Amino acid sequence: MTTFSSLLPPPIISNYLWRAYLLRFVMLLISITVVLQILDLLTDSEDILSVEGSTYASILRYIELRFPQLLSEFVPFTALLAAILTYTTLNQGSEIVVMKAAGLSAYQVIAPLVVVSAGIGLVHFIFNEAVVTRATAELRHWQKNGYALDAPPAPDGVTQTWVLDGTNLVEVASVARSGRMLVVDDVTVYVRNGEGRLQGVTKADFATYQDGGWTMFDVRHFDIATQLVGTEAKTTWDTGIAPERFLALAVIPEQVSFGSLVTAMAELEREGYPMRSLSASLNHKIASPMATLLMPLLAALAAFGVVRGGQLFIRIAMAMAFGFSYFIIDNLMLAMGQFGRIPPELAAWAPFFLFLGAGLLVVVYTED
Repeated sequence: MTTFSSLLPPPIISNYLWRAYLLRFVMLLISITVVLQILDLLTDSEDILSVEGSTYASILRYIELRFPQLLSEFVPFTALLAAILTYTTLNQGSEIVVMKAAGLSAYQVIAPLVVVSAGIGLVHFIFNEAVVTRATAELRHWQKNGYALDAPPAPDGVTQTWVLDGTNLVEVASVARSGRMLVVDDVTVYVRNGEGRLQGVTKADFATYQDGGWTMFDVRHFDIATQLVGTEAKTTWDTGIAPERFLALAVIPEQVSFGSLVTAMAELEREGYPMRSLSASLNHKIASPMATLLMPLLAALAAFGVVRGGQLFIRIAMAMAFGFSYFIIDNLMLAMGQFGRIPPELAAWAPFFLFLGAGLLVVVYTED
């Protein structure tokens, strides 16, 4: 019976392979991220420093929030480059030839890199949940406020939201929680009759939910039948909308953790809202870090092609094209899933399993 340990080469070779791969991965990831951060700063530094009172401390804050995003975005791509570089170096020194002559299979040569990639994928997922989501939310909120030094803290949700309240439509600009109070900003209620005809509009600068009830502030009422406008400084908002409903609708997948997204989806599902877009993003939160597992397989063209083809550069180019095609198809499928064109599970996982099968076919061809 084949065990997992039988797929690994002897410990001395296994340690040599995973250390070579991991070292190149770390060096490439830091180098690529630093270069991209510098290019990013060249684009945005003028806007940041143009704000009154801004200093180089603002630049440092921007780096603090932007660097985790860049680091996370390029982990799978860096794993692909590191695997290709590792295989190429081994090939140029005929080390893979020696390993295969010693009785190692292609699977055993690739296995240490796959194991390391699994660890990288796990760390990538944890890093996204603990750091990247928070940094993304803060950075987008800061950018929305024009990099202002006195910008308020980022709210729980900052996206425009529509809610159906009976026959009425409710629009809010943003949602924020402060302790036990929920605040929704720039509220517009389109009052409709049972036939869906508009009867009036109620606007409020903001509304709060506290102690089981809603209150509107700086309210304006417009009645279509009488063409009259009324104002109130403060009034009770008679609505059955639960506060959790606003928070769920205001969720932005890139800015919340996996658990928060699951909670929001459960709330929206109870309300009868379609889950395709959020479900695709939820599945992609797992599928994206797992893409790192594929990179040693997709790069295998550069590992074993020299003996058969004798053209290393062409093999490297083919391996890179193979890897790039994964990222293109993955983004395309995710967009289609978010727009409801294909099932969300298929959108998130089809590229992974498609390229997993293609990578295994490359290894099988190598073994034949």
